[in-house]
Amino acid sequence: MKPANPPILGEMTTDLDSIAVKHISQFLLSSFVSGVVILTPVYLSVLLLLKAMHVVGGLVRPFVKLLPQWFPAEQVLSLLLVLLVCFLTGVAVRTPAGRAARERIEKSLFERIPGYALFRSLTQQLAGSREERVWKPALAEIEEALVPAFIIEELEDGSFTVFVPSVPTPFSGTVYILTPDRVHPVDVPFTHAIKLLSRWGAGSKELVAAMKNQKAA
Repeated sequence: MKPANPPILGEMTTDLDSIAVKHISQFLLSSFVSGVVILTPVYLSVLLLLKAMHVVGGLVRPFVKLLPQWFPAEQVLSLLLVLLVCFLTGVAVRTPAGRAARERIEKSLFERIPGYALFRSLTQQLAGSREERVWKPALAEIEEALVPAFIIEELEDGSFTVFVPSVPTPFSGTVYILTPDRVHPVDVPFTHAIKLLSRWGAGSKELVAAMKNQKAA
């Protein structure tokens, strides 16, 4: 006589339910963290922009009277003035003197803020800068596998501090200190590596191909 509900079937159903709940929880958490990482800089940038517009509002009020009353002259002129200042500041820091002044300010003030240097490098990498020495895409040997990673820094003995992100949330993960033979830098754009991770690894063949090309060279 066969049992109506074999115990093993019930256990498998329970395990599948637990796995499904775990995957759903991980998806919800990773989606929330990704949203926070993306929206927080945008929110802070908007707040700073509005604050700057309020500060320079007094400078543009004499010109407001020259424009029609229906036109939001103070807001528009304040925004244009803030954007002009940002543009001129960006141009200035590209000069040797401006670059030196920026480095002095950063070392004496901003780099004392925990996480500032790493956040600055990350934002510059997202903007397409190739001058930064951290967050360099790489393939790291972890146990018996190659995993996408980012080089954070090189230690005095030649070892690397690497960050191995989780999928599909590339801004959370695990930090390893690995010997040089286990870290393989790859010449691919930072944004491409981030996109690869957010797509559950689709496109990893380009990282492997870049690693093989660099070894062959």
